[in-house]
Amino acid sequence: MAGRAANMSIDDLQQVAQVLKSNGTDGELVLGFRDIAPEDIDLKEPVFIIFDGLPVPFFIESFTKRGNTKALVHLTDICSMEDVEEIAGKAVYIAEDNMPQMTLEEDGFAALVGWFVLTPAQMPENEEEDGDLYEVGEITDFMDIPNNPCIEVETENGAVIIPLHEDLILSVDPENQEIIMQIPAGLI
Repeated sequence: MAGRAANMSIDDLQQVAQVLKSNGTDGELVLGFRDIAPEDIDLKEPVFIIFDGLPVPFFIESFTKRGNTKALVHLTDICSMEDVEEIAGKAVYIAEDNMPQMTLEEDGFAALVGWFVLTPAQMPENEEEDGDLYEVGEITDFMDIPNNPCIEVETENGAVIIPLHEDLILSVDPENQEIIMQIPAGLI
């Protein structure tokens, strides 16, 4: 594990938090989390802070959740106010492969972000459909609009918003992270 941390590059990391401030004088930090809940951090794996363009690993020695988006944290080698001042405001990263995976069962439609939308190829009238699929684009956001959930899809022509209605969904493939939809004409 230590060898892997030493070979980590910035491209292998995902920002999950930011050092907001110190808490006390013994090096305890207040971290503000984004994209994941504080409790989703794997305390056995290092977190990384970038110094001079290089990711430096730190292990979490203690962790106390505070609210939905913050935690009090002690990191290895951060022992004083001076240490905290050096990293205050810096981003905190974890290895991308340690990011918690969202599932449709646990996270609902928000788990579709990063999936791809496919649609049956449009055939001229009076021709048989041959089953070909056209890739519309990647889902970049889920909007939980009451009675009208929508997804934002980045297409080759820019972002489009598509209603996520059960009548439009033909199939869902979690293994390949694809959703096949019959998209009304004019939306894409």
